[in-house]
Amino acid sequence: MSTLLLNLDFGEPPPKKALEGNAKHRKFVKKRRFLERRGFLNKKNQPPSKVPKLHSEPPKKGETPRVDSTWKGPPLPKKKKTASSSSGSEQSLDKKAAVPWLTPAPSQKASSVVAKVDLLGEFQSALPKIKSHPPRPQKKGPQKNPPQKNAPQNSTQAHLENKCSRVSQKMPKKMVAIDCEMVGTGPKGHVSSLARCSIVNYNGDVLYDEYILPPCHIVDYRTRWSGIRKQHMVNATPFKIAQSQILKILTGKIVVGHAIHNDFKALQYFHPKSLTRDTSHIPPLNRKADCPENATMSLKRLTKKLLNRDIQVGKSGHSSVEDAQATMELYKLVEVEWEQHLAQNPPQD
Repeated sequence: MSTLLLNLDFGEPPPKKALEGNAKHRKFVKKRRFLERRGFLNKKNQPPSKVPKLHSEPPKKGETPRVDSTWKGPPLPKKKKTASSSSGSEQSLDKKAAVPWLTPAPSQKASSVVAKVDLLGEFQSALPKIKSHPPRPQKKGPQKNPPQKNAPQNSTQAHLENKCSRVSQKMPKKMVAIDCEMVGTGPKGHVSSLARCSIVNYNGDVLYDEYILPPCHIVDYRTRWSGIRKQHMVNATPFKIAQSQILKILTGKIVVGHAIHNDFKALQYFHPKSLTRDTSHIPPLNRKADCPENATMSLKRLTKKLLNRDIQVGKSGHSSVEDAQATMELYKLVEVEWEQHLAQNPPQD
């Protein structure tokens, strides 16, 4: 077996490489390295950091160590310059990031504001988007007239006119005209008793026309005015039966008559004043006939002046049907005006 020969030199170790340069330069380099190890040189060049790095990271691939204990990375590729300022600012930021000791530490206020803005943007983006409805176009219509002082009066008049028109529409079914003929009974025939009664509707059609036998003995037939004769009482309806028949027709209706209180007295009946229309006491009717408003005009005169018709003529006496029809026609001439007056001044029963 061959022997192994070792050439070992147990002499003094080789001397350390002396620092190049003169003594002044060597002293400066020595002091600089001491300050770098202590970290005073880094604090002077860079802003103070809150947590100092105790252990330096190992160098990455492609990095070279520097004198100030930092690592220089590979040079970044140069970007093409563009006309926009944003690209220029991005390049400058990249350069600053590559050289850590040239970038100033970001201020806490600026970072907090940026963080708040970012959080606000994220919060707004997370919210559901609400579709805003377009404003509805206002309908163009006629502008309302300003309120006038006479508006309440106009409204009341319009209300009364509407009320009168509604009443007049209902009146043909609920309005009748009546006329009665009387004979004399009692001492010397001074008591007026019912002997004939005629009722017509709004259009003048006869609803009731009967001869009525008074409960008392007839003293005077008054034929010149009543047209009643003795033969009319042969088959006449007794008073009590006729009274019940007539009251069924009049109840709940507006009753028109001329000097109608005499007819109700003969019927021994009282009709509500609010449902009674007496053509002998209607001022508008007298004004139309050129007569005093408070005067009591006869049915014959009013019919001649306003209807240009003659009634109650001849020796045969009056016709209660003719008189009731004339009374209804006279009332129709002033119906709207008189009903409006009664609506404003309702009669008290």
